Amino acid sequence: MLETAAPNLSRKIPLALRFKRMLPRSLFGRTLLIIVVPTLITLAAATYVFFDRHWYTVTNRMTYAVAGDVAVVVDLLQKSSNPESTAAVVRLASQKMDLYISFTPGATLPETAKETFNPLRNMLRHALNDRLSYPFDIDMQHAPEMVAIEVGAPEGVYTVLSPERRIYTPTTEVFIIWMTGSSILLSAIALLFMRNQIRPIRRLADAAEAIGKGRDVPWFKLEGAAEVRQAGAALMVMRDRLKRQMTQRTAMLAGVSHDLRTPLTRMRLQLEMMKPSPETKEFTADIADMEMMLEAYLAFARGEEGEPAVQVDLTELLGEVVAAARRQNPRIQLHVPSDAMVTLRRNAMKRCLANLVGNAARYGKQAHVNVALRDHAVDVVVDDDGPGVALEQREDVFRPFTRLETSRNPATGGVGLGLTIARDIARAHGGDVVLEDSPLGGLRARVWLPV
Repeated sequence: MLETAAPNLSRKIPLALRFKRMLPRSLFGRTLLIIVVPTLITLAAATYVFFDRHWYTVTNRMTYAVAGDVAVVVDLLQKSSNPESTAAVVRLASQKMDLYISFTPGATLPETAKETFNPLRNMLRHALNDRLSYPFDIDMQHAPEMVAIEVGAPEGVYTVLSPERRIYTPTTEVFIIWMTGSSILLSAIALLFMRNQIRPIRRLADAAEAIGKGRDVPWFKLEGAAEVRQAGAALMVMRDRLKRQMTQRTAMLAGVSHDLRTPLTRMRLQLEMMKPSPETKEFTADIADMEMMLEAYLAFARGEEGEPAVQVDLTELLGEVVAAARRQNPRIQLHVPSDAMVTLRRNAMKRCLANLVGNAARYGKQAHVNVALRDHAVDVVVDDDGPGVALEQREDVFRPFTRLETSRNPATGGVGLGLTIARDIARAHGGDVVLEDSPLGGLRARVWLPV
């Protein structure tokens, strides 16, 4: 039993992780949470303190005042010896106490009173219990803005009408409306301010993403807080440094290429002037291999950074790549939608796709190239029925100069830079290249690019 229960216990998600998953992901959402939650807590605490202190204290004093007046009036009416004194008590109660009294001789109170949940009624009942020695009943809805207190005396029932304002203060509604309105207004002002502060951060993130994809990002206006402006300025300085480093590296590689090609060209000319022999053929083949490797190394180091990103018809681009690969292996099928427009560096992406399709044509008897459009990305899938790559070696083949074929013969496996160049180009566009099992039985190379 313990062994079977252990996996279930290990699958339990910690409470802190659950709480973290419930939090908003965006900065605006978290800022909204930071503003709204303390506001709601403050509003709840202030409301509780108000009801517990102010409302309860004031209402309790007002109900006790009314209960005392009702008790005094009832006692005076009972002690009145003639109609004139009774009328005088009733007149004084209406003029000085805002209590309007009527008497029903011989009447009795109902045995069961209506029970309703009303804090104000309960407080008035408690006050009347302390002040009156007779049974009573309270009707909170006897008339608009009036409260009826029926007192059961031995000679009949006294009905005392009191204005609602004597036992109730409207400061409760005013307080709640003021607190709620001010909280909404302050939250709205804070949200507008935070939206203006978040806008430069989003612009900074878009610029960083565009730089990561190799696109040309012009210097934009620095806005927002001082820290955001500092980050934006640092990003622009980094962009300039990257451009300068790429330019210097390209110029250096161009010089290295020229310096290396010159002795190779002299060697090729000298071999052409010599009589044909098995040795000269071997030297000529070696020079051709050296030139091919030199081109591959320079292509890997250059990376096509200087090429601008433009709108490219992926259907046309893959058509050119597949047409070139069919010279090596005619059994390559292409399935591409007609409206696959993507922003990318055309020559660089052509090199990336050519390396992947070329590998499929070299190692498989047949290959399929498919394109799938998603919401914000496009997938280019290259399948073959070749020997494939073992799962534990699929990341190793992306390392520079790594070959699964150990003969080091360029004719059988290149120089080990094809997949490295393909992944570098895809990642420079904000995407990636991954290797999977192919339904054809060989290897699947998937290139995904953001749209």
